[in-house]
Amino acid sequence: MSQDLKILLENSRLALEKMRKSTQEEVDLMCRVINKAVSDNAEELAKLAIEETNMGDVQSKIIKNTTMGSGVWLTMKNKKSVGIVREDEEKGLVYVAHPKGVIASVSPITNPTITPLGNAMLAIKGRNTIIVSPHPRAKRTTTKTIEYMNKALAEISAPEKVIQIVEDPSIEATQALMAAADVVVATGGMGMVKAAYSSGKPAFGVGQGNVQAVIDEEYDNLDLAAQFIIMGRSFDNGVICACNQSIIVHKDKKDAMIEALEKNGAYYIGENAEVDKIRDALFKDGRLQADIIGRPAFEIAKKAGLEVPEDIAALVVNTEARGNEDLLCGEKLCPVLILTTYEDFNDGIEIARANLLYQGAGHTAVIHSDNKEKIEYAAVELPVGRLLVNVPGIAAGGGGLFTNLNPTPSLGCGSWGGNSISENLTYEHLLNMATIAYPRKDEPPTDEEIWAE
Repeated sequence: MSQDLKILLENSRLALEKMRKSTQEEVDLMCRVINKAVSDNAEELAKLAIEETNMGDVQSKIIKNTTMGSGVWLTMKNKKSVGIVREDEEKGLVYVAHPKGVIASVSPITNPTITPLGNAMLAIKGRNTIIVSPHPRAKRTTTKTIEYMNKALAEISAPEKVIQIVEDPSIEATQALMAAADVVVATGGMGMVKAAYSSGKPAFGVGQGNVQAVIDEEYDNLDLAAQFIIMGRSFDNGVICACNQSIIVHKDKKDAMIEALEKNGAYYIGENAEVDKIRDALFKDGRLQADIIGRPAFEIAKKAGLEVPEDIAALVVNTEARGNEDLLCGEKLCPVLILTTYEDFNDGIEIARANLLYQGAGHTAVIHSDNKEKIEYAAVELPVGRLLVNVPGIAAGGGGLFTNLNPTPSLGCGSWGGNSISENLTYEHLLNMATIAYPRKDEPPTDEEIWAE
């Protein structure tokens, strides 16, 4: 372990002792002011992220910087996380919250602002401290974000060193941090997530995204479905793990779906030769190419040797493959979707399932349907932690605009995705909970009651 990391950990543990004495009002204020600090500087941080990473688009990042933290704040506002947080008088149980300790937060290149902000808010709500390990190619953005948060904390006389950053990030430094912290929250590639679970410390990771959108043949609002799909694919030029990746539509609705997609900013590519060019532009030796991640649709088309208007929001390419039959059936961190047709609804769900098992199991799927039976069938059959109904895939991260899912920077994918949780990470996951258990007031069940049918 380097001397710099030792100092970070020593400072973090000293701050932790001060945080243990903080009141509910104090930690809530800390959460509120760091959110406001990032929101107030949203545009600067968005532009810095684009300049440094060359991924995404400014307006989307401004939206993320102003809404994600606020969503997290509204979810935790007025919720108890200090001391006695809940009582069950009937059962004689009292629940007491304790901090988990020093949180190691691994921040990705795709979200260098909101991941540190969101994880810091979740950590501080539970009176934890946090050390952020930024992606080396997003270090300036993450550093600036933490500077703004720490300035806001200093202005309210909060304990120092509650939020710190690894100033010289590397794989080795990140691994050492994860091994030394009390809990790891890892957001990034599957390699980093696996490293987090190998650290020997409790860890929360995010599985790979590959959001499938199944269109029920009975669903008659294709224009709205197309609007949400393109919104969910083009946001931040497709770098979000919850961006839509595939459109799965009944064969008789294919033409109408394409028309609706084009009306909402898509460019459809149906000829096999042109689809091959897109595939070759995206992948080399089976791996997604770094130079297309988070780039606009027209740039990707240009790389493929195709000319499309510069204002196109997303490219939609045709394929009848499923799962590992085509690289395009996996995650594509850019505004490119595939469109596949099915014969009957159950087959459509099977296509989505095959694509998820190829990449993205445990993450999210979307269904556009008004049929409760079909929606629930999809939820039973698909290996996902979230099934969204008639909303964009990016709604998986919560925020309250489309659903009431908990807003979060970290979407757990369960055992499907090699994660410890299958729901959205919240501050409650970063609490140790002690339980006071008083004697029973009622008589325990008899043997007769236990074995009765």
